Amino acid sequence: MRTLLLICFVFISTLSCKDEKKNEVIEDVEIVTTYYLIRHAEKDRSDSTNTNPALTAKGLERAKLWASYFDSIPLNRIYSTNYVRTQQTAKDVSEKKSLPIEPYEPKSLIADDFKEATKGNHILIVGHSNTTPMLVNKILGTNTYEDIPDDDNSRLYVVTIEGDNKKCEIRKVEL
Repeated sequence: MRTLLLICFVFISTLSCKDEKKNEVIEDVEIVTTYYLIRHAEKDRSDSTNTNPALTAKGLERAKLWASYFDSIPLNRIYSTNYVRTQQTAKDVSEKKSLPIEPYEPKSLIADDFKEATKGNHILIVGHSNTTPMLVNKILGTNTYEDIPDDDNSRLYVVTIEGDNKKCEIRKVEL
């Protein structure tokens, strides 16, 4: 009887240790946050006095391309500055994903509360030639990326954060 009790105790202890190890593995998994940052599509430059132009036909075509590009990418939120061209660039993605476009101010977007609120999510941020690299730099905590050339509307910054590891990949999505 004593031997049987000892065997049962050892067996139960082994099961208990295995359960603890399973929990340890779950706790060691880092949460991954991914930010996708793009510049607005091609804007109408025919009126140099217009500070809030709409997209050109080519720009509207690129906006559809972005929507197709993000088809297979899960997104939790979409942010855009409050300009016609950025809103139009985000619109097709927003409609396909059934997500609202949330307006933001570039200088105040990347703060601790934003990082915490978006942790573990996939976030699309639509901005401008100067604000997009600025936001990438803020997320990474570096000063690596410069303004996007004025004729480049195809650049996609994919910033991934996993624990303390931060990385950025630049992709080109051409028409």
